[in-house]
Amino acid sequence: MPHVTPFKRDGRIDEDGLRACVRFWVEGGLQGLVTLGSNGEAPYLSRDERKNVIEAVIDEANGTVPVIAGTGSMSTWETIQFTRDAKDLGADAALVVTPFYYRLSRQEINEHYTAVLEAVDLPIVLYSVPKFTSYHLDLDVICQLAAEHENVVGVKDSGGNLGRIAETARLVGAEISVLAGTADLTLPTLMLGGKGAVIAVANAFPKLCSNLYEAFRAGNYEAASSIQQSITHINEVLTKRHNQLSAIKTALNLLGLPGGCPRKPALPLDGESRKEIEILIQAMAKLS
Repeated sequence: MPHVTPFKRDGRIDEDGLRACVRFWVEGGLQGLVTLGSNGEAPYLSRDERKNVIEAVIDEANGTVPVIAGTGSMSTWETIQFTRDAKDLGADAALVVTPFYYRLSRQEINEHYTAVLEAVDLPIVLYSVPKFTSYHLDLDVICQLAAEHENVVGVKDSGGNLGRIAETARLVGAEISVLAGTADLTLPTLMLGGKGAVIAVANAFPKLCSNLYEAFRAGNYEAASSIQQSITHINEVLTKRHNQLSAIKTALNLLGLPGGCPRKPALPLDGESRKEIEILIQAMAKLS
């Protein structure tokens, strides 16, 4: 689950709040935590802040679930530094997003990942999130990296295209874990041979997401389908209608958890937007 980083109103990291959330997520039955992914606001954190967050999450999780640290950055050099930090701190793996800001060629992307994979002996999950980077990780690059590097262990596809996920699973699903990165495609990805999902809605609804996975594993597809419908609705509200950083934290706060504030320039939700999240939570409470 790609969890948030709680901030105080002055922009400082709320470590106590983060630790309380980690306990909530673990108790909710999630199979792992992705620290400093897109929902963790990693681009807004300094290197030292990143290290502090990873260290706190690993310490609080205390081996109960794997911790995957988001270590991607715009440059290869910085990505290597962040990935080395994650390894030194004891992360179980790293999630490495495609470099953003500049549009790169297929060769440049391949050489970027190759440099990271060769520089740090740590399992790596490739991360394609065109919503934030404006391009998909090329399937040929995924196949080449998976074939040439044993420490490529998975790919998170947040592109929202089921056809791409199906083709990725066909090409590399036997070698690495194909993971849905959008909540509305969780069950379809599992049905197509994917191994799981790394989805934002699990921040506020970890038990619901865990129940979907367990229903699928038990072969109870009717129950899994019903849960998927609820998760798809939650995803629509939290990640598509609003700034998802603010919406997810608003949901956590309304649930009585220390989701905190987003770091500026993102702003907390207010008015009608906050009311919509409140209505969603009330509706989901009636279903549980």
